[in-house]
Amino acid sequence: MDKDKEILQQAQELAAQMTLEEKAGLCSGKDFWHLKGIERLELPKIMITDGPHGLRKQVTDTDNLGLHGSVSATCFPTAAAMASTWDTSLITRLGIALGEECREEEVSVVLGPGANIKRSPLCGRNFEYFSEDPYLTGEMALAHIKGVQSQGVGTSLKHFAANNQEEGRLYMDSVVDARTLREVYLPGFEKAVTAGSPETVMCAYNRLNGTYCSEDSWLLNSVLRDEWGFEGLVVSDWGAVSERAAGVAAGMDLEMPSSFGENDKKIVSAVEAGSLALADLDKTVLRIVSLILKTQVSNVFSFPTKYDREKHHDLARKIAAEGSVLLQNKNNLLPLAANKKIAVVGDFAKNPRYQGAGSSMVNPTRLDTAYDAMVNLVGEEMITYAQGYTPDGQSVDKALIQEACQIAAQADAVVVFAGLPDSYESEGFDRTHLQLPESHNQLIQEIAKINTNIVVVLCNGSPVELPWTNEVSSILEVYLGGQAGGSAAVEVLFGKVNPSGRLAETFPIKLEDTPCYGHFPGGEYRVQYREGLNVGYRYYSTAKVPVRYPFGFGLSYTNFAYTNMNVSAKTIDAAKSVTVSVTIKNTGKVIGKEVVQLYVRDKMSSVYRPDRELKGFAKIEIEPGESETVKIELDSRAFAFFDPLRNDWVVEEGDFEILAGSSVENIHLTETVFVQSDQKVLCEYPAPDLDSKTYGDELFETIYRKPIPQDLPDTPEYTMDTPLHVVKNTQVGSQLYAGILENITKMFGSGDGESDGDEANKDGQKTARMFQKMISGLPVRGVAMFSGGAITLAQLEGMVMMMNQERIG
Repeated sequence: MDKDKEILQQAQELAAQMTLEEKAGLCSGKDFWHLKGIERLELPKIMITDGPHGLRKQVTDTDNLGLHGSVSATCFPTAAAMASTWDTSLITRLGIALGEECREEEVSVVLGPGANIKRSPLCGRNFEYFSEDPYLTGEMALAHIKGVQSQGVGTSLKHFAANNQEEGRLYMDSVVDARTLREVYLPGFEKAVTAGSPETVMCAYNRLNGTYCSEDSWLLNSVLRDEWGFEGLVVSDWGAVSERAAGVAAGMDLEMPSSFGENDKKIVSAVEAGSLALADLDKTVLRIVSLILKTQVSNVFSFPTKYDREKHHDLARKIAAEGSVLLQNKNNLLPLAANKKIAVVGDFAKNPRYQGAGSSMVNPTRLDTAYDAMVNLVGEEMITYAQGYTPDGQSVDKALIQEACQIAAQADAVVVFAGLPDSYESEGFDRTHLQLPESHNQLIQEIAKINTNIVVVLCNGSPVELPWTNEVSSILEVYLGGQAGGSAAVEVLFGKVNPSGRLAETFPIKLEDTPCYGHFPGGEYRVQYREGLNVGYRYYSTAKVPVRYPFGFGLSYTNFAYTNMNVSAKTIDAAKSVTVSVTIKNTGKVIGKEVVQLYVRDKMSSVYRPDRELKGFAKIEIEPGESETVKIELDSRAFAFFDPLRNDWVVEEGDFEILAGSSVENIHLTETVFVQSDQKVLCEYPAPDLDSKTYGDELFETIYRKPIPQDLPDTPEYTMDTPLHVVKNTQVGSQLYAGILENITKMFGSGDGESDGDEANKDGQKTARMFQKMISGLPVRGVAMFSGGAITLAQLEGMVMMMNQERIG
């Protein structure tokens, strides 16, 4: 009997001995980070915790928000930087290391990776997601899952699905047409599930086309389980549950965190009343017990791994270096020579921004700074330093800029570390613009008047506008590079590492160019995905809109030539795959890595399709003067689109161009294949108005295939799902709102002002700012989680009745 069958049999035997109350009790957490066990059946509790780019396990007993001090762990680069490596084997190594750290800390499931699509560069959590492209997202998520789960530790693929903004994320309704959902927002999850078998999938907070993801049987049962074959457990995002019994029926197994027994009682009542089938509850119980048995400490951690902290730090540095993207290098200023005088400017050089704020925040085992790494490499006598701007970057300090200009005038080259402070991007709120702090922009522009040999190192979680590109020589995007990001940046700057990172997202020239501009973050209750399929480069390439830096772009210290593109067959059947080969030669003088990207274009589609779509890639290392032939297989999905009327993927007969390039816009070679197919298209799917970027009312209704929902609450009365910023207009609601703010302030401080330098205080301020932004969008039911059970769901239901009475009166 194989292991999975043995575990299922054990789970069935244990479930058969449970009372109805015990079964219902397993359906919610014990506390913030643990699943319940059943002592009389010797079923242990297990721990799950955050960790898409590093483990965040609390040191002490869990608080009611689960965000107090955590154990030290390796802070790897965030997902934005991981994806920029375009190296799946490297991300698998990251996953293995993360799994080893979970084993040492006896964590059974780590919450990640995040596979949500970057619909807009404004999403405050984009640093935690891989890409604007579903194919690249799926490959990265798959690599991450394989690595972690090779260590016997489970993963939680999140946030499923169409969770693409922080504004109103706990209740917002994502209105998305079926083709866009299937072709853009679901494929990354699909690849990770079908090829990676994550132990858990985390359902998102938001509603999808009117239904909360935690209650969406179509999403969780029909698609995830029936179509994709998912056999694991679905866990809620923390506080994402609205109607618990409806969630069980829809396939949402585990509510996190604890509901303090209240929702467990609702499950029991629903079964006894016949509104919830016992068979549905039993399925949920089997999945929960199976996860516990599979990942329990006595099995997986009987010989806990003691991970090598230095080795993991070195891996973090390698990933950060490989994910660094050289965006500009005029006059070949980079790599810097070690015998030149370098002016280092910018607070980030000594106080790096190396990770995002929010639930994924890691307590690093150590922290490299770029300044220290540079001094260690070339000697203190070759380096001068100026702060340039204050840590929060909110105001322009002319004295700091003047000091920076003074040292720049005496230097052979200036390296400016700039980017986005914590207050600009975080879980819990979205950005409102793409600009750097004015203090950073002015600093760069003033230095450029004195010394044009400027390298700007960008430390940010998502794209920014760059008004000074013509005034500087070089730009290196390092994203949020983790605890070793500072030393990794220096390795790239001085040529110890040849940059090979490529953008996993487009850098637009300005915000107004983005395809969902005007429809992000949407209305009060609903956001309409009016751009349809035209997300990221799919829009820019199709509409021929100029961008600052295109998807897939990145420079190297060497050059590559593309020749000899061939396909395994010029004519293929729709159900078959085709192999594409391309020869790449390193024509430069140093060893380097190239990312070969394959895009597919349907030359004669009967429905609208974007101009080109990424369908394959490979990263290779080549010695100078040497050549390598890359072979990439394209399966039938590479040529298909989703037909909502058939509820299936369709490949139309006709010619398809395969484009091989070094970015979506830098195409070097093309080949054409003819795909034979008798599949017929049933749906109508017109093109959007590319000038206005989006579908107007009539066309959007055509592709959405039903009346467009208005931006109104589902009910005129207040409910448990009504956000606090709405109910705070009542006396009871305002008291709730004020009470939560007071609780946050007691736990983490006000979040105002600058930190005194203490890391714990800095983290507390980041958390306070995040929660202050989140609270206004918190549904009334969420107060129970924030209060740690001090205010119960039953009490909140009573308060909602009082609010409605006050509203009517």
